Amino acid sequence: MDYEFKKNMLDGSYHVVFSMGHEALGRWLIEEVSDDEAKITQILTQLGALKGTTKEWQLSGEEMSLILQDNEAIVQANYLFFNTEEELEEDMSHYDDEAVSCCGFEDLEQVLHAWRAFIAGR
Repeated sequence: MDYEFKKNMLDGSYHVVFSMGHEALGRWLIEEVSDDEAKITQILTQLGALKGTTKEWQLSGEEMSLILQDNEAIVQANYLFFNTEEELEEDMSHYDDEAVSCCGFEDLEQVLHAWRAFIAGR
């Protein structure tokens, strides 16, 4: 998983670019975590507590949620939790590549530590 953090020098906003298949992780990081140090610490604490267990933990956000289970982190757009009865035409499907991403606990820990350092200006 490749990623790059960027800061807009004009307005101070943060941007993240993740490799294909992990775009939702970048979106979640910007929209739901942002520069919230308490949230970063909360997630890192849960990652440590859940390693090697079968317990599950979820952090629901306004648009996206994080699910930690079986040493895997899943970031998913909240609209995917709802069961829609919408029928699509034959050979059509929903585009969900930017709506869900998965990675291991270690990868998420690495991203969160790097993000924390980046927003702190280190």
